[in-house]
Amino acid sequence: MNMKVHNGIANFIWNIADDVLRDVYVRGKYRDVILPMTVIRRLDCLLEPTKDAVLAMKKQLDKAGIANQEVPLSKSAGQAFYNTSAFTLKRLLDNPKQLKANFEAYLDGFSTNVQEIIDKFDFRNQLKRLDEADRLGHLIEKFVDPQINLGPEPVLDGQGEIKLPGLDNHAMGSLFEELIRRFNEENNEEAGEHFTPRDAVRLMANLIFLPVADRIESGTYLVYDCACGTGGMLTIAEETLMETAQRHGKDVGIHLYGQESQPETYAICKADLLLKGEGDEAENIRYGSTLSSDAFPSLEFDFMLANPPYGKSWKTDLDRLCGGDKKEMQDPRFVVSHGGDPEFSLVTRSNDGQMMFLVNMLSKMKQETALGSRIAEVHNGSSLFTGDAGQGESNIRRWIIENDWLEAIVALPMNMFYNTGIATYIWMLSNRKSEQRKGKVQLIDATEWCSPLPRNLGKKNCELTAEHIRTICDTFLAFKETDHAKIFPNEAFGYWKIIVERPLRLKVDLSELALRRFRKTCYTEKQVPLANLAERVAKVMGPGPHMDFNAFMAAVSSDADTHNVKLTAKRKKLLQTGLAETDADAQPVIRKVHKSGKTQPDPLCGRYAGELDGKFRVVEYEPDTALRDTEQVPLLEEGGVEAFFRREVLPHAVDAWIDDGKTQIGYEISFARHFYKPQNLRSLAEIEADIRALECESEGLLENILEKVEGAAS
Repeated sequence: MNMKVHNGIANFIWNIADDVLRDVYVRGKYRDVILPMTVIRRLDCLLEPTKDAVLAMKKQLDKAGIANQEVPLSKSAGQAFYNTSAFTLKRLLDNPKQLKANFEAYLDGFSTNVQEIIDKFDFRNQLKRLDEADRLGHLIEKFVDPQINLGPEPVLDGQGEIKLPGLDNHAMGSLFEELIRRFNEENNEEAGEHFTPRDAVRLMANLIFLPVADRIESGTYLVYDCACGTGGMLTIAEETLMETAQRHGKDVGIHLYGQESQPETYAICKADLLLKGEGDEAENIRYGSTLSSDAFPSLEFDFMLANPPYGKSWKTDLDRLCGGDKKEMQDPRFVVSHGGDPEFSLVTRSNDGQMMFLVNMLSKMKQETALGSRIAEVHNGSSLFTGDAGQGESNIRRWIIENDWLEAIVALPMNMFYNTGIATYIWMLSNRKSEQRKGKVQLIDATEWCSPLPRNLGKKNCELTAEHIRTICDTFLAFKETDHAKIFPNEAFGYWKIIVERPLRLKVDLSELALRRFRKTCYTEKQVPLANLAERVAKVMGPGPHMDFNAFMAAVSSDADTHNVKLTAKRKKLLQTGLAETDADAQPVIRKVHKSGKTQPDPLCGRYAGELDGKFRVVEYEPDTALRDTEQVPLLEEGGVEAFFRREVLPHAVDAWIDDGKTQIGYEISFARHFYKPQNLRSLAEIEADIRALECESEGLLENILEKVEGAAS
């Protein structure tokens, strides 16, 4: 379509808002009227030639008592939709006094698929406001103005020449997307939640299709966006795949699938496809939350793209899925078998659900095809490193990387999106990696590849030109290390998180003052027999301090047996907290004594061999929680955990050990570490010059102050 004509129609519709809606709506709400009216007018134009045939069919079906009328009415209309009311938009103007009622009847006459779009636009609620402001008639007049043509057939002048060209489905779709773009950029802060800038989408589409361009065969492909917003990703992905196939002489059919939880953006997406003549594809756009109500549980897709919400709570979805208790999660998308754990949890914290959308898409990968599935998804930086080992975010990264699905992550320029200025990244994933990529991950720093915008669009102040997109894609395809690209083995991002323990060392105070305090505590806790026991032990052992808590407890146990005092867990705890305190010079507190032959001494696991009660025993010590520490040991550490522990821990804490039962595997990805560029230090001469300049300034300032003080004194 001629761009001059295209822009002329877009400008005409854009100006309707200012001409008709000013003083009735705030500027940010113009879209609530203009977008649904554009859809309705286009449908009106498409249905006008077959209006009489539809009405006749409707009469015939009613007379025959046929309830299911969708198929014959759509066939009569020649479209994937129809309208059975007696009105068209032009006919509504014939009776101004009944305009609102007739308009409502006109809307009620549309087929179910259009009714859903009108409802999600909440357009009926706008009619009262427009009618009360006496703007409804003016609005309709503008949309049926003979100066614009939203129909598929050209408008001819008196000599049979084309006065206004017709809009085919593609041109109408482009026009509607242009209006969406303008409204979104006008309201860019809010729009960023459901509208991804087209430069970012084109980059994602190229990264999805270029690596497999020569492997795409003639056939049918399914494309999916789990947070489809206004549908821009699906549209551009479809165009890119079609162009890629045609360049390679392939004939492909493409089916689009999407899910969206915001009513208006869902309506826009569905309407856009309907306007393009893709009625079947419009039926594949579903309303609802992807996380708690998956609309496509049994489908697998060839290509998937998404820009899910990040930094946004998904607590409502979590409540619906498992009552808010992550341990009760049963959804097979989010609890998988991995690493020997049949219930490996991929459930993240409820305050940010972005990675849950990625898990959802990974659950829909094709397993039996040559191409498998390719995924591109936008995330902010938290997806790279948030979450400790064993937590949902880290588990997701581990699950992805250990399955060798992660191809690359591309760091985008700052301020690329409308509603956020923070760092953003494109994750590229595939379950059919090329041979050279197997077992490896590519990191690309594209933060410097962009051009400034003439004016800011919300937070967006730069864009990716076609050249920038080509540079990023070439870097991705080359798979070579450069200043902007690094390649790592999968294991480079993994680590063991180990818990390092130190023995609890307690000294016992049995002085008169300590015993008085202890008796008061025992009285409060109704444990007077325990106070008596402690005083008896003190008479035997003396006031102390005693540096061996084990000897003290042996004496306590002996006295308890003699006087029939039960040493419950609570009483043992009272003895420890009331009479003992930590001391680095005290003997370690023994937690368990192993009989000879039951276990082998291993200081790394907290088991030590030594003389006890005149016999050679293996003992385990009680850990001191105050001295507990954690260490991250890279999976690529030479010699593994033991070598790291002996080199980095034991020289500083000879009595330390590792709690094997708490060792976990985690994964994180640090762009800063791999692409950090240190600032050049200033020379000593430059620093000295600055210092001398400051000295001169301060001397002059001091002289001025002294002069003013002397002047005031005189």
